[in-house]
Amino acid sequence: MAEYNFRATEKKWQQIWKDQQTYKAGIDTSKPKFYTLDMFPYPSGAGLHVGHPLGYIGSDIVARYKKLKGFNVLHPIGFDSFGLPAEQYAIQTGQHPAKTTDENIARYKEQLANIGFSFDWDKEVRTSDASYYKWTQWIFMQLFNAYYDTDADKAKSIDSLVAIFAKEGNAKVNASCDEDTPVFSAEEWNAYDEKEQSDLLLKYRLTYLADAVVNWCPELGTVLANDEVVNGVSERGGFPVERKLMKQWMMRITAYAERLLAGLEEIDFSESLKEMQRNWIGKSKGCALHFKVDGQPELDLEVFTTRVDTSFGVTFMTIAPEHELISTLTTEAQKEEVEAYVEMAKNRSERERMADVKTISGAFTGAYAINPFNGKRIPIWIADYVLAGYGTGIVMAVPCSDTRDNAFAKHFNLPIIPVQEGAGTDINADDFDPKKGTMINSDFLNGMAVPEAIEAAINFVEEKGIGQGKINYRLRNAVFSRQRYWGEPVPVYFENGIPKLMKESELPLELPSIDEYKPTATGEPPLGRATDWNYNGKQYELSTMPGWAGSSWYFLRYMDPHNEEKFADAEALKYWNQVDLYVGGAEHAVGHLLYSRFWTKFLFDMGFLNFEEPFKKLINQGMIQGRSNFVYRVKGSNKFVSFGLRKEYDVDPLHVDVNIVSNDILDTEAFKAWRPDFADAEFILEEGKYHCGSEVEKMSKSKYNVVNPDDIIEKYGSDTFRMYEMFLGPLEQFKPWNTNGIDGVYKFLRKFYNLFHEGDEFKVVDEAATKAELKALHATIKKITHDLDNYVFNTSVSQFMIVTNELQALKCRKREILEQLVVLIAPYAPHIAEELWAKLGHETSVTVATYPAFNEQYLVEDEKLYPIMINGKKRAEIKVAATLSKDEIQKIALEQEAVIRWTEGKAPKKVIVVPNKIVNIVL
Repeated sequence: MAEYNFRATEKKWQQIWKDQQTYKAGIDTSKPKFYTLDMFPYPSGAGLHVGHPLGYIGSDIVARYKKLKGFNVLHPIGFDSFGLPAEQYAIQTGQHPAKTTDENIARYKEQLANIGFSFDWDKEVRTSDASYYKWTQWIFMQLFNAYYDTDADKAKSIDSLVAIFAKEGNAKVNASCDEDTPVFSAEEWNAYDEKEQSDLLLKYRLTYLADAVVNWCPELGTVLANDEVVNGVSERGGFPVERKLMKQWMMRITAYAERLLAGLEEIDFSESLKEMQRNWIGKSKGCALHFKVDGQPELDLEVFTTRVDTSFGVTFMTIAPEHELISTLTTEAQKEEVEAYVEMAKNRSERERMADVKTISGAFTGAYAINPFNGKRIPIWIADYVLAGYGTGIVMAVPCSDTRDNAFAKHFNLPIIPVQEGAGTDINADDFDPKKGTMINSDFLNGMAVPEAIEAAINFVEEKGIGQGKINYRLRNAVFSRQRYWGEPVPVYFENGIPKLMKESELPLELPSIDEYKPTATGEPPLGRATDWNYNGKQYELSTMPGWAGSSWYFLRYMDPHNEEKFADAEALKYWNQVDLYVGGAEHAVGHLLYSRFWTKFLFDMGFLNFEEPFKKLINQGMIQGRSNFVYRVKGSNKFVSFGLRKEYDVDPLHVDVNIVSNDILDTEAFKAWRPDFADAEFILEEGKYHCGSEVEKMSKSKYNVVNPDDIIEKYGSDTFRMYEMFLGPLEQFKPWNTNGIDGVYKFLRKFYNLFHEGDEFKVVDEAATKAELKALHATIKKITHDLDNYVFNTSVSQFMIVTNELQALKCRKREILEQLVVLIAPYAPHIAEELWAKLGHETSVTVATYPAFNEQYLVEDEKLYPIMINGKKRAEIKVAATLSKDEIQKIALEQEAVIRWTEGKAPKKVIVVPNKIVNIVL
């Protein structure tokens, strides 16, 4: 057998691809385009583990397949290189974040190159490069200079809005704006000074400054997103997080809520991911209802409810702990209790508060509201299950129909109005069935079906002037400020308290050098440490942009990454258009995927793009889970018991490094060297070996089950690694990593290589292929093509194994067969394919070969095998032409020597011929 040197072969072809820029893509209007994309990787210091490349391998196989099918393929890669981890490391070590980021990227690039991806490295982008974030800043400026015209249902230039204000004020303007935006005339607008006009325009701009309740982490000195807070502490570092009102840059994503919902019907995302976005956007139809405060008639408390028909059942109100009216509502007698509760509540994240249905806590403000439906006084409480960011931050509590309201009322002994007047007993919210109609003491609503009652109640509200019908969204405007250093500077300076943009020609605004990466002694963000960093003496914005800024548009920059005049040329944007296939994790469903859809729709509105959905199709790859191994330590000793004997001793299971375990057998000497405290370990073995236990868990350093792809590639090669990752199971499913099975794929590739060799000699002949060989080939073409068109990869690996075994049994060395097989396997195992393609005499890369055409005729059977049954038992079989009639088949069957012998010359009572299946003879 020929020895396949995978190490030399893979390095050789990776260098050739690099030198010849094999995967470089440019505009070619003579070919259809295909744009396949992987979600932007963040280059962490730990590098890649075997779970990370799963999606990359899937998209790479598709990219290579589409290229073989004649498409012009764009398959780029880059790095989401701003972020908190690099900054925290900089704080600890004093190293500039750029240094560690560059080191981490170099490590990632080395690992990615080793796996043999068909990335166009010429198109690499990094969000932390000034040449890239210049255009992130430019997009920010476009958003600042735009507002959302609700009548036109699109973004427009802020200048056109200013012209309307100057001519006729804002009374007729229907635009997305802050709820507290006042109505003003043209005369008033023209009389306002620059600061007053600026403040009013901020209420309309798509990016704007506002006071917002945020997750503030004093230890990290920055605002954190909800997904960066877990159980009241920062995900990174475990530092306490509190809810705090701060002036922040915001993005008015709510303006696009309806279009973001509608757009989900146009794109090929999984239904579960679409539902996550629908729930996050949270569209609900209802009513804005106004409650007056007893004794404070100037106060108007607005609540949003989807069940205004239940308003007669309101017995108290709850208000979010962060609400701006708390100090105004709280009486002197309740002040101490309220302040203590607010202090406690503000340290819980919104996510915790939404998820926690068991903890009941609250504080009474001492104030009362008036129910506008019946004039009754109802107490106003503070409760942390009410969120300032949803609705108005105030909830009308109907404890007979809402589980949380019911639990809160019972806990604090608040009244619960029964479902029907005169029922006499309080009911559990769980007993209420909203489908049976409206419950409550209301002469004109009782007995109505719910939709009818809601409509009648809204009409009542609007007639009485106490509210109005309204569509509400759970989606909140996105906080766009981070009090960090390692992020995009905001291209804004302040003049007399007015935020102003730099000139576009002055971009990029680059990060300055600073002495430390922590907030200043006076609490300013780290950029406050910069010296001589100002705009003609005026202070720059000291916050930076969040991590999602650069990742919201990177797929556009890939189309034209070296353009210094535009974020991308119009021709490139038109040609490459939408991403055809996007592969990445479902964890980004309501973050990156929503923000990138928002920014794309905005750029479409402003005429920069001719499409408004960035991604046509999205596949969420599953997670490769770790396979942990365990050793069993006898308590109070340094003895370790093999798995099968563990129940005979009192033991503690301990995780062990999977890299010193092979097929669950522990390398005991490596174990002793692994940790100093195990140097004198003793082992109780089974038949001379130490067997480890195992369990499937998430890959984690703490579980010692992280497998480095470099180690696998060094031992087995990258083609084996690529095919094995696909072989583990469907791309979208979670599956455990188990190195035990990789040996089979490794051996298969050697067997495949040897189809082309006789001994050590490369031997492929130009003889015509047999029917059996053509059948094996075309069955494979059909299967592989079907799988690739449907993004199924695991069964293709099985098919390659099957056809290799078939051709080996047929001793096939025919060029007509093997050459096409090389092209078929090239997307999966590109290195061995390139090597064999070259050996077949080709001077060009296999990537420019023509994908094999499937021919159905080679799978049509020209002979059929018929078992012959005599009185129910098989006695013989015949192979006959598939075109024979039943009578012809019967005649041949009865002439068989074995049939004559078993029938003993007797004429059968009956002969049944089942076409293509069986001959049944009854004596």
